[in-house]
Amino acid sequence: MNFSVVGMLTQTALELGLISSLTVLALFLSYSMLNVCDLSTDGCFTLGAAVGAVVAIGGHPLLSIPAAMLAGMLSGFITAFLQTRMGINSLLAGIIVNTGLYSINLAIMGNSAILNMNRTPTVFVKMREALKGSPLEKQSVLIVALIAVALAVLILSLFLKTKLGLAIRATGDNPDMVRSSSVNPVFTTTVGLCLSNALTALSGCLLAQSQKSVNIDIGSGMVTVALASLLIGTVFLKRKSIPIKAVGAVAGSIVFRLVYTIALRFNIPASMLKLVSSIIVIIAISVPYLKQQYPTIKRRLTASVGKEARRNA
Repeated sequence: MNFSVVGMLTQTALELGLISSLTVLALFLSYSMLNVCDLSTDGCFTLGAAVGAVVAIGGHPLLSIPAAMLAGMLSGFITAFLQTRMGINSLLAGIIVNTGLYSINLAIMGNSAILNMNRTPTVFVKMREALKGSPLEKQSVLIVALIAVALAVLILSLFLKTKLGLAIRATGDNPDMVRSSSVNPVFTTTVGLCLSNALTALSGCLLAQSQKSVNIDIGSGMVTVALASLLIGTVFLKRKSIPIKAVGAVAGSIVFRLVYTIALRFNIPASMLKLVSSIIVIIAISVPYLKQQYPTIKRRLTASVGKEARRNA
């Protein structure tokens, strides 16, 4: 494998990692801050991709971004409504919305499982045109992804330090305390899930436009990928500030995509990649626990070896 191939694979992993990191940041908000495991992520990701593609195909590539985010916010609102107003468990609410979104996404795509965008102007095409003649002309995907992620990290970090952001964080820690402080946890949960799903939809929109196509299964497994990336990036940053945790989540997404790229280079069948995702999740969750238990395990092993040595003597 020569350096040009390595460079190309690294750049691809970096681009996909940055785009996917928007979904990781969404889970960072809903799962880490709000303490809600939103299982509508897969459907919301596809929703953003489908809405963004349809609007871009209609000749409005720049408008596709806010349109996708608004669709994601609506998805988040419905999920929050089911949780807070209908008394449905958060996991079940996410599953219900995710299931319903499959039909909605198909309808948005004109009852077609695939949308081709080869001749469609996208935000990446617009960026390439803006950079025409410069050394960065061929880096339009990377530049757009960097701008989107940088803005998301900045806005999220600032938002979580506001009064409403602190209320959302407090809702995840102790909803009873928030309620006793005259803050409505229904409102904070709704806002948190709307923002989270807006980021997820934005991620789907950008991925679809970067790949020049959308299929109905484009979001399949995204919740697993995002959760693995989040755990990789933040599991060792529990005591750090919000901006550092957010940057760690982005780094985790990039690392995950690099692992995926390496797996593909070892000719692992595509059907096994979801198993790779599951193994990465297991490792990311287990390593901190095993690290915490290591002193106890070491003492037990030492005591066992010493006892065996005395018995043999």
